[in-house]
Amino acid sequence: MKKIIIFGATGNIGAYFTDYCKNNLDTAEYEVIAVGRRKTDFFSKNGIEYIEVDLCVPDDFDKLPTEDVYAVVNVAGLLPAYMKQYDPFAYVETNINGALRVLEYARKCHADRVLYTQTWAEQAGYWGKREVLSPNLPRKLLYTGDHAFYAITKTMIVETMEHYKQEYGLKNFVFRLPNVYLYHPDKYYFVDGVKKVIAYRYMIDRAEKGEPIEMWGNPNAFKDILYVKDLCQMMFKALYAEVDGGIYNAGTGLKTTLREQIEGMIQVFSPQNHTSDIIEKPEGAGFTSFVMDIENAKNDLGYQPEYTYLKYLEDYKMEQKQKRFDELWEKK
Repeated sequence: MKKIIIFGATGNIGAYFTDYCKNNLDTAEYEVIAVGRRKTDFFSKNGIEYIEVDLCVPDDFDKLPTEDVYAVVNVAGLLPAYMKQYDPFAYVETNINGALRVLEYARKCHADRVLYTQTWAEQAGYWGKREVLSPNLPRKLLYTGDHAFYAITKTMIVETMEHYKQEYGLKNFVFRLPNVYLYHPDKYYFVDGVKKVIAYRYMIDRAEKGEPIEMWGNPNAFKDILYVKDLCQMMFKALYAEVDGGIYNAGTGLKTTLREQIEGMIQVFSPQNHTSDIIEKPEGAGFTSFVMDIENAKNDLGYQPEYTYLKYLEDYKMEQKQKRFDELWEKK
């Protein structure tokens, strides 16, 4: 049976993608194996084989299967959002050395393809200058800020994947991710080492209580709102795409304005008899508008976004109620 190995299965995207694969794979031909660095019985209880592997420990890779490995998926990595204190060496050990070990594992096992999640920060130099971000734009990093070195480490692996493709024939599928929206029990992240509440989580909380929500900056500024399950669909289709790989912008190709975002939260989450009011604060700090060009993902992979903004919010609400992955994540 062909094996699909998912590194980073205990993470935010990894848990959703592993679940998506389990529910959509042809189980007569394929099996999914979840890999993560934490001890957990979450996956075994859900009918998925789990192997505990730390990317920073070379010998841990000896635990992994070496026969019939069809695809290797790497959604593991160290992010600025979880770094309480800046440590460039930690980025190198996980995002470069660890990811290189994953590539070497795939090569030695004669895997057909590797899937990898890259940060859209490799195009940060275009932010505020181009509203539509094309997957074909040359890389344009920014070399300051808390995402700078993180993006550099991720970019090295993207370049290394191209080397493995040309040198060894290992197909490479790279997904350039903006913010990926999903339910998670933790509402906080770190910016420059300072703990902050995630903005959309804060607004959803206020909508649920019927409390006023401030709308900062330009209400017509827009984002491409990517729900995790659309990302899962895109990546899943890459497992079977009859192409040699490429770089794909993860998104919907749709613009959702700030006003539409807040009004949607109120529509879905506020009590009908006590809805939140919107308080406009045009003097407040806004955000840079962008939308992702996803045409090559449509053409190469057959990807078609399924979640409109409101559909995403409704599904988020269901996930928040069901708490399917809380047991896994709260043991971090």
